[in-house]
Amino acid sequence: MKNENHRKSFLGRLQRTPQWKKEELAEIEYEPVSVKELLTEMKDISELIIDLAYSALLFNSTEIAEEVKYLEVRMDRLNYEIRITAMMAARTKEDAEQLAGILQIAQAAEKISNSAGDLLVLMNLQPKDLLPRILENADERIFRIKASEQSRACTQSIGSLRIESETGMRVIAIRRKNCWIYNPQSDNTLQANDILIVRGTDEGFENLNDFLQGKQEVLD
Repeated sequence: MKNENHRKSFLGRLQRTPQWKKEELAEIEYEPVSVKELLTEMKDISELIIDLAYSALLFNSTEIAEEVKYLEVRMDRLNYEIRITAMMAARTKEDAEQLAGILQIAQAAEKISNSAGDLLVLMNLQPKDLLPRILENADERIFRIKASEQSRACTQSIGSLRIESETGMRVIAIRRKNCWIYNPQSDNTLQANDILIVRGTDEGFENLNDFLQGKQEVLD
């Protein structure tokens, strides 16, 4: 009975835990992936996470900060996978020397990710609203939008929706459950519950957000 109560208590806390924290708590399972794929995703994350971290800090955005934490956890997992892959691939001293360089690149990417996460600590310092006030008239910002099941955008490609030409908003990344699409192209299709990371103006954001929430049939 005592163990069951502990289990229920843990599950209750887990339900209130942000998605990135659930991912962090989940058991890591090794899946064979090429070193090239792992390094490519680590490079993409290291580029995106810096943009998101600075945006979260400058505009005091907790939503964007959550995505930074999600990416930081993802980077940790990729670093684990590339280490395992390297150890399994090294058969000779020459192999180990070549793989050592790859691991240094991976370590550098993880350091960038960790530094981006460290930036979020500054969000707790005073004055919190100083930078947002300074930058409130900035031409462009980074926003986070979730696509609703009611939106006509679902199952359609970014290109066919003409998101950038109609709203001025550029989709820089898409999170689909636990997977990320970095620098999506015009032929990438949107699905219900996708999390879109977009860059643009406040006006463009309102237009795109209403469309993705199903509040309007087409983009104005």
